[in-house]
This record gives sequence, C-alpha cells and structure tokens, in this order.
Amino acid sequence: QVQLAESGGGLVQAGGSLRLSCAASGRRFSRYRYDMGWFRQAPGKEREFVASIRWSDLNTYYAESVKGRFTISGDSAKNTVYLQMNSLKPEDTAVYYCAAGRVANAWVLADITYWGQGTQVTVSS
Repeated sequence: QVQLAESGGGLVQAGGSLRLSCAASGRRFSRYRYDMGWFRQAPGKEREFVASIRWSDLNTYYAESVKGRFTISGDSAKNTVYLQMNSLKPEDTAVYYCAAGRVANAWVLADITYWGQGTQVTVSS
C-alpha cells in the first residue's frame, strides 16, 4: 500500500503564504514510483486539480487559477512533495489533498491512485 501524509495547512490572511508538505511511504510507492501532486476541495464544490510534478524529468503542471502564485517542488530521495502557496486569496480556502498517480499531467480525479487525508487551508479576507 501507499500512505500519503500531509502537513502545513492553517489559517492565513489574504496575500499571505503557506507551504504544504506531503511525504509518501510504502513498498508499492517505491516499486512503482508514483508521481505526486495536489488537489483541493472547497465547501460545496467538486475536488479540483491544483498542481503535479513528474519525477522522471521534474516537469510541473498547474491549474490556471494558481499559476504564478503556487509552486510545486519535490525531493525524490525523500518521496516528498511541497506546495508553496503565495499571494493567497480567500477563494483558495479549501481542504488540500495530496495525490499520487502514475504519470503527472493536468490530472483529473480518475488519474489518481492514492489520496492523503487532506489538510485545511483557510484564507481570511
């Protein structure tokens, strides 16, 4: 199995920054080398893609709504991915989920094999 452990959520004022981390573990993750990324789900809305990173060439993908403000990065040796979120807006408020899938791109829900438990990000105006 694969376990994804997120950390770093919290409450921040609009314009502020937060950094999320997600550490992957499990034999299956090491064996299949899943790519990693982030989705988010706001109250009453569907879960949506935020960003992903492909370990093979470190290509990154972003939702249009976060381009230029969020940066995804990773440490392949630690099986850990980070999401640096700057210039946060109230509309970024959501539960952020770490995700693992076979090939990173602008993922849809069906591309994801494993999910983390989620971490709350709240941006106040």
